[in-house]
Amino acid sequence: MRRFVFTLMMTAGMAATVVSNASAQRDTTAAAKRKFPSKFSLSVNFGKEDRDTTKKWPGFKDVNGVLVPEERAKAREDSIRTAKANKGRFIGGITLTRFDLGFSRLIDNGSFNLSPENEFLDYRGGKTSTVSFDVLQMGYRFNSNFKVYVAGGFDWTMIRLQKDITIQPNQSQLTYVTDTVRFSKNRFSNSYVHVPLNFELRTNENENGKRFYFVFGPEIGFLLNGKVKQISDERGKEKFKDNYNFQPFRYGGTVRLGYGSFGIFAKYYMNDMFASAPQKGLRNMSFGVTLGLN
Repeated sequence: MRRFVFTLMMTAGMAATVVSNASAQRDTTAAAKRKFPSKFSLSVNFGKEDRDTTKKWPGFKDVNGVLVPEERAKAREDSIRTAKANKGRFIGGITLTRFDLGFSRLIDNGSFNLSPENEFLDYRGGKTSTVSFDVLQMGYRFNSNFKVYVAGGFDWTMIRLQKDITIQPNQSQLTYVTDTVRFSKNRFSNSYVHVPLNFELRTNENENGKRFYFVFGPEIGFLLNGKVKQISDERGKEKFKDNYNFQPFRYGGTVRLGYGSFGIFAKYYMNDMFASAPQKGLRNMSFGVTLGLN
């Protein structure tokens, strides 16, 4: 009997332990479940989704989610680009364009030959040059083929004198003295701030993306300074600065013809080169190549 009772008690104890453990396990599982969202979704895709519709439909292009023939899509893009180009707009800003490099010539009362009063300015034509470029511009483009703009930049004219003379500073009129030394370089130059007003005509782009340009307009300039630079064995290198009776204000016109970013130019100044009575009627012009035509 005692053995039966002992066995019964052991069986009841084990059953209670199992029930207790199961209940605890259920509570733990429930608590663990409460730590995670009760709702979730799982999506499984088999294979790779191809979003490039042009691979599915050769000859078509996706335009805003719609497949259209490539020729039609290209025509639409060209139409939008043309409409934007033809829309009037203001232009302007800092630039580094219209780099002019060429030769200068003195014109003495309509002649390329200097008069006796100006023979001391006889120069070497191949080394008498001009350099200019623009650094600012502001204007309005009316359409793809026409614009008007004002620019600002710098201009240098450098005259390589033939004779061994020195132009004198601080004189009421252009004056020189003859030197006894032999100059390997005797350069007489000026520098101006120039302000051109340009009217630009250009063709449509060709198949190479380039255009023909025709640009013309008036130009004014304000003198910065004049300069004499001399090199000789006796004196070495010497530089002198003065206004040297150059016109403080000059005016003229410019014309350019180009293709792409390359062109040719010609400038002519309508007032006298010097504010000096003996040099009345002495003017200058320049011509050469333009880089960065835009």
